[in-house]
Parts: sequence; structure tokens; C-alpha cells
Amino acid sequence: MNGQRARPTGAVTSLEDPPVFVPEEVRFRDRHDAGRRLAALLGNLRDEHPLVVGIPRGGVPVASEVAGALGAPLDVAVVRKIGAPRNPEFAIGALAEGGVHVLSQRVVRALGLSDVALERLIARVALELEERLRVYRGGREPVELSGRTVILVDDGLATGSSALAAVRSLRKRGAARVILAVPVGAPESLAAMRAEADDVVCVEAPADLWAVGYWYEDFSPTSDEEVAALLAEHADVKQPAIHQVEIPVASGVSLGGELTVPSHARGGVLFAHGSGSSRHSPRNRAVAHALNSAGFATLLFDLLTTSEERDRDNVFDIPLLASRLAAATLWLGQRSDVGDLPLGYFGASTGAAAALGAAALLGERVSAVVSRGGRPDLARDLGAVCAPTLLIVGGEDDQVLALNQQAQRQLHCPSQLTVVPGATHLFEEPGALEQVSHLATLWLERHLAHATDGEPPGA
Repeated sequence: MNGQRARPTGAVTSLEDPPVFVPEEVRFRDRHDAGRRLAALLGNLRDEHPLVVGIPRGGVPVASEVAGALGAPLDVAVVRKIGAPRNPEFAIGALAEGGVHVLSQRVVRALGLSDVALERLIARVALELEERLRVYRGGREPVELSGRTVILVDDGLATGSSALAAVRSLRKRGAARVILAVPVGAPESLAAMRAEADDVVCVEAPADLWAVGYWYEDFSPTSDEEVAALLAEHADVKQPAIHQVEIPVASGVSLGGELTVPSHARGGVLFAHGSGSSRHSPRNRAVAHALNSAGFATLLFDLLTTSEERDRDNVFDIPLLASRLAAATLWLGQRSDVGDLPLGYFGASTGAAAALGAAALLGERVSAVVSRGGRPDLARDLGAVCAPTLLIVGGEDDQVLALNQQAQRQLHCPSQLTVVPGATHLFEEPGALEQVSHLATLWLERHLAHATDGEPPGA
């Protein structure tokens, strides 16, 4: 069959009962065809501006088609087999980037491997993994995935051990959501991965998979050179510049932050997190990434120093937090890369009160405010806020909804209260945070654009 495969029509019941191949029923022509069909099921993720990650080698051509269809950057999640000491072809586990490994404890015990022997095996595989990454990325840094939605793609899912290691590696590296996407997979493996990934998308899940290759007309091996070429081809997807910064906010007090600036940024958004959170909040980072993808620079920073956070009174000192946010706004305005941009705030929980307080202090310097599950009732002098304000509240967050309704009546600026049906205070329900990102982007696009055009807020 010239290196090509066809799928079996039924299960193999014994070694003496070989499969019957039916070439005319082949599902995918090749990996690129599979990628295009898979991409058709992932279009709803386009607005999340995801990162697409392929498992080399065979998963990368599939992932390349998905990335192209979604206009997303492409990277790899290299997974290497951990082979038994005297039989390297016999897998006892898998190792992924970041030192994440998955082991079959049953096999490890059966082989009588000591902890020292296991560590040596893993260390050897780690060197191989680093070499693969160097070859594939060609010296480029891995794509930043903190707070992002990541679509993990392979050409098929048989046992799922490689995918399991890759999912855990992506989470360790900071992915906010991981969606596993494959053209074909064994139903039992797909079910198992749903316990690990946030979602699993599959074109075809035959009761008898037999082997992934049988579902392709052309399942020719993918070379290292092809993987590297596909990654280089997608490397032109422009990534924003990310700066780790120290922001002076008072005499002898500086706060750590992360400033992300996309090329041709059209506005800047400062984030004010709520009590018990920080600039590393996965929810705020997910919203920030959506704003970056829409062309907004974002500044995520801690409103208090580590020592200040130990005093719980500081965490709820809204005037102090508002003054810190105002100081960070003035500092941002002095930078050459973003100083001329119109600025807005995104505040969550008590951070929303700080955002409104800072907006009242700075007047027209602030062009828009967005509150997610906020406590605007804790802000002082709401009537002094002139920036158009969007209040987003979960439909199941009854107490906070009532407080937002009361606070909105005190605002004299253009304002809107939007309820996300079915969402609770933290917007943890499927799709809830995506709605927040969409609403925030539309609000900031509207009002920061007006600031750029010289129109009055709320025009």
C-alpha cells in the first residue's frame, strides 16, 4: 500500500483473526486534511485568542492547520518516552517540558526500579527533550502561555500517556485553560482525558480504534525538519512585548508588575485585583490576554508589598489601594512606549472599588472603568467618577448584584450594569469568564477609542 494505511472495519478478536482493511472508508487523507477538519470544530475559540500547541512530530502538521485557521501562534509540547533500562522501546512513562513526568507505577514496581535508577532514566530523557526543543524552536523562546487558553493538538489519541504529560506540563507553565483536540481517539482515552483537560474535542471516536494510523490514507512519518519549518512559518505571528517592572508608588515603596505591550497598541488597561489575589490571578490574566489580543497594553501589578499584605486592614483599605493605582497610572504615563495611550481600569472584587477611587482622583486621565464581580459600594465619592463605567456581575451572585445596583445609582458618569446569566462571584462556570473578556473588550474599545478621537466620554 506504499506506506499508506486504511482503518479496520471491526474489532480484532484474536491473533488468528486479522483485521479486514477497507481503503475506501479512510477518514482523513493526511494530517493536514485532519487538521482542517479539526479546526472546523474549534472556531468558537477564536475570540479567546488561543495558543495552539502540537505534540511532535505527527501532531504539529495537524496543529499548523488549526493555528492557521484561528490566526493563532503555534508552539510545541515535546513529550519523550521514558523507556525501561534494558528495553528502551518498552515505555514505563513519559516526560514533558518543565520536568513533568507520568509513570506507570505498576510497571515501575514490576521492574523493581529504585528511586535512584528512575531519576537517572528521567535525567537522560530530559537531555533528549531539551535537544528536541532546541532543534524545533531554532533558538526562539517558547511562546508565553500564562493565563492563556491553550489548544493541545496531536494526530490521534491511543493510550493518552503523551497527552496526559503534555496537559500537566502546560498547566505547570501557567495555562489558564487547556483544550485537547485530536482528529481521532479511543473513546476510553478521550473519557480519561476529560478529567485532566478543560475540554476535549475530537472529530472521530471509533469504538475500535485499532491504531491511529489506520484512520489516515497517508500516515507517512513527520520529520524534525518539517516540524521546525512549520514552527518557523508561524513564528511571524507577532507576540506582544512583556516587561517585568517595578513601580514606585510612595517614598521607599515599589510594587512588582508585568507590563504587556502589543505592537501598535491602541490603549492601556491597568488591573486592580481583589483581596486574596495578586497579579498572578489566572482570571485576570485570562482577561488581560484577551485585551492584548485586541490591541491593548495591560499592566498587572500588586497593590501592596508582601509585608503590607500581612496586615489584613491594608487589604481592605480602599483609599490606600486607590492611591497606589493612581500612582501606577501616573508612572505608566511617563513611559515612552505607552505614555501617550488612553488608559482604562479593570477591577475585580475590592479592586473595583480601588479602580473607581483612582478614577475619581485622576478625573479625565482615566477613560473607562470595568468592574468584574466588583464591590463599587466600598468606593468613596462615586459621584466624582467621570469615566464611563461597566459593572459586570454574575447572575447567581445575588448579594453583589444588589450592591452594584445601589452603587450605580450614585454614579453620575455614563454607566452600564451587565449580568452574566448563571455565573457566580468568581465566574468559574464554563464560558463565563469568556463573556467577561468579550464585554470588557467591547467597552474599552468603545470608550478608549473615543478618548483617542477627542470625543467626550460616553459620546
